[in-house]
Amino acid sequence: MFTSYIAIGDSFTEGVGDELPDGRARGWADFVALGLAAATPEPVRYANLAIRGRKLAPLIAEQLQPAIDQRPQLVSLNGGGNDIMRPKISMQSVVRMLDDAATRVTDAGLHMLLLSGANPTAHLPMGSVMRRRGDELDAAVRALLPRENVTFVDNWADEGLGDFRYWSVDRLHLNPLGHARVASNVLTALGVPVPGEWGVEEVAAAPAGEKSRRTVDYYRKYVLPWIGRRLTGRSSGDGRTAKIATLTVVDPSAAAPL
Repeated sequence: MFTSYIAIGDSFTEGVGDELPDGRARGWADFVALGLAAATPEPVRYANLAIRGRKLAPLIAEQLQPAIDQRPQLVSLNGGGNDIMRPKISMQSVVRMLDDAATRVTDAGLHMLLLSGANPTAHLPMGSVMRRRGDELDAAVRALLPRENVTFVDNWADEGLGDFRYWSVDRLHLNPLGHARVASNVLTALGVPVPGEWGVEEVAAAPAGEKSRRTVDYYRKYVLPWIGRRLTGRSSGDGRTAKIATLTVVDPSAAAPL
């Protein structure tokens, strides 16, 4: 059982799409920390260094060593999603960076949790291009495995996560139900019980959700601002800092309901 855990990544790991009433993003990594805490009587410490909008190279440069320096038993990394959305990408470079990051973590004597993001492409404009790249990245990462002290969780291949009921209004980020399902995938891979109160199995067994149309309002609120940031070299993570910068004891009783 891991009793110290640090998550690094981009918006997927920060928890965008699962915003609490106070405005704080929760997300799957917070759920994993809560699941670890619920499964052991020992205190579990957790930090989340993820910042939305980060491409893989700056993500690793900014977050990996600070995570290793805190000596957690478990480090999780998801990255590359922002890279595959850019016009040009070197897939070999992305895979090499993920491989090198895993080596740095395991060489430090820590366990590496490497996970792919959920697949949003069925709901996005020009989603077929992103799906093709995501499939390529997922296959390349799987080819690196199995590997000692590395656990891989393949959310991209979880077809159930593609259902519309798991996605937020921007269609790019998971909603609370989607983040809970990813956390369930992670805990299951780690051999940790999934708290029944999350309702993951009940939601998965329910009928599929209806797809909604992409309206003019959707493009105005979400697509055009994203394009504007790309054209001006800005990021949604500009000026942001890690939401939990240092290992902090998890309080399971403070968990907000889904």
